[in-house]
Amino acid sequence: MTEATQGRETGSSHAIDQLWRRFRSGGDQVTRHGLILHYAPLVKYVAGRFGAGLRRAVDTEDLISFGTFGLIEAVDRFEPERGLRFETYAANRIRGAILDELRRLDWVPRRVRARCRQVQEGMAELEHRLQRTCTEEELADHLELDIETLRDTLAEMASGGMVAIEELTPGGVPFAELLADPDAVDPGAAAESSELRRLLLDTVAGLPDRDRSVVVLYYFESMTLQQIAGILGVTESRVSQIHAKAVLSLRNRLMTATRD
Repeated sequence: MTEATQGRETGSSHAIDQLWRRFRSGGDQVTRHGLILHYAPLVKYVAGRFGAGLRRAVDTEDLISFGTFGLIEAVDRFEPERGLRFETYAANRIRGAILDELRRLDWVPRRVRARCRQVQEGMAELEHRLQRTCTEEELADHLELDIETLRDTLAEMASGGMVAIEELTPGGVPFAELLADPDAVDPGAAAESSELRRLLLDTVAGLPDRDRSVVVLYYFESMTLQQIAGILGVTESRVSQIHAKAVLSLRNRLMTATRD
């Protein structure tokens, strides 16, 4: 990196810090608009990353439009004292806004939704009985499906936005907020956040190696499905299937843990 490039990045960082200070002290609309414009490329990145996992044709511009509402909400509600980077917090809000709008439009066919519910309920039942994460072969046998039909259904769940790690936290606490410094908030909230964070991370750690790798690379390293496919040496569609199964397993484990 050249000195000129370093100088530009330092100047940009200083400018955005000034915008945040001005917004937090006065909250004027001009400053708010400046922050939204500065972080607008983040919406495009998240929408593109999200859209890459969708099988059906979804206009990226629509996803960006949905996600922009999440960015606006993130700017208005961001609390830097909680120790979380704005980009991490905003990406979570943007993704959530896109998912909410897709669900509101109910664009997943009824027959697909019914089959997905069958897989979800069957997996919960099987893993409760086994007391561990089931394999695809075990799940297919339990549901009396062939393995390809099961994998197609998992891919449909992923492409329809029906499985996302943000849905897994009890009480609706956004996943990204669990990564914040628990000492930076009030004691009651800190205890709850710390416990949720520990529970989620322990649950992720208990997944089979390949499932855990997909979850970590996608949610913690912000890689695309295509990038993860290259690392694992499988197709992008296969990564989508693994992701869907991993999130379902996480949901089952968390529901069991929070009931105990």
